Amino acid sequence: MPDVPESLVDLAKRGGEPVVVQTLRSATAATLAYIVALWLTNVTAPLLAPLTALLVVQVTLFATLTAGVRRVNSVIAGVLIATAFSVLVGLSWWSLGLLILSALALGHLVRVDEFVPEVAISAMLVLGVTQHAETAWDRVLETLIGAVVGLLFNLVILPPIWVRPAGEDIEQQARRMRELLNRLGEEADEPRTPVSRIAAKMEEARRLDEAIAEVDATLTQAEESLRLNPRVKEPLLTRIVLRTGLDTLESCAVILRTMSRNLTDLATRRTDEPLFPPEVASALRELFTYLAGAIDSFATLITSQVSSAADEAEKFLAVELDAARLSREHVAKLLLTRVQEHPQQWQLHGSLLADVDRMLDELDIEKRSAHLAEELDRMSREESRRYPRLRRIAGTARRARRRLPSLRRGAGGGGKG
Repeated sequence: MPDVPESLVDLAKRGGEPVVVQTLRSATAATLAYIVALWLTNVTAPLLAPLTALLVVQVTLFATLTAGVRRVNSVIAGVLIATAFSVLVGLSWWSLGLLILSALALGHLVRVDEFVPEVAISAMLVLGVTQHAETAWDRVLETLIGAVVGLLFNLVILPPIWVRPAGEDIEQQARRMRELLNRLGEEADEPRTPVSRIAAKMEEARRLDEAIAEVDATLTQAEESLRLNPRVKEPLLTRIVLRTGLDTLESCAVILRTMSRNLTDLATRRTDEPLFPPEVASALRELFTYLAGAIDSFATLITSQVSSAADEAEKFLAVELDAARLSREHVAKLLLTRVQEHPQQWQLHGSLLADVDRMLDELDIEKRSAHLAEELDRMSREESRRYPRLRRIAGTARRARRRLPSLRRGAGGGGKG
């Protein structure tokens, strides 16, 4: 048996991942559009149909329903202006520049919003393949065929849901924060920690902001994949859980950066003695360990949704938070008994304890539940007001999908009778 390339093996293993699914969907929709255009037109190579289908088959169903029309308009506008240019001036360096300028201006006039560049792109592509279509009507018909195929394809074969990649990114972000908290605890417990080593932790905490931005982009894609998707039972709740969870982690990342800065300042001001006395250092390391465990349990809670794993994560989170609160009080008492030894450092000690309080407050389970309820009510009202028709369509599709199994069983039963 011939060797199978590793790339094909990897693709087969990743067959269920959203990236692979979307890639296959885009290729299939473009191919179908080309076949349909061959049937319905006399064009030798109707390349505009697969091009339009490729552009219309969005990553999410919500984007298809809300932005598909604007995207089709942008392509049609590009086709029409390119048709006029091909008849009047043909293709040359100066006509190409004029075409791009005119197409971009037309895009703003027809108000296709973020798809203005696609007017120019479509116009250039049409001008380049103008020899394959004899009339402007052929090119417009190709575009419409591609648009219809792309829209129907996304409605019949629903786009993938991007929740799992977003959840994995959120968990990865939580792991970074957990590891940094553990390392900060280790540095605080070291008798002779160099200032440069603690300062490196502060730089690592600052880089957490960049990682948050990347996770935010993945989560935005996941949120759109949930909106109006009939395959998801509670799309709004899932979106709110993930979004508010990431907001909490972002706040904790800011607090973590302040913590690391406090430890760096303490290390800079110390003399020849350890950063903290042995008993304080040990208690502080324990406190950071509990906070790291709470961060980890919180990430599991928001990414597991409603499941046994989420219930278990909530129990672990409650235990870690209670232990962290007790540990925090122990650390505060130890620091208070030594306030006379280093009175000039008490401000930094108080700031460190305040940061711990803020992180505990951000991760508090009751506060999070109340915030989720408020956000759910607010976003439900907002979506009902902004997209009433689309929500009715999605609800109808969701009910139809739930009825399919019973309808099939009923059909099967009737056949047997």
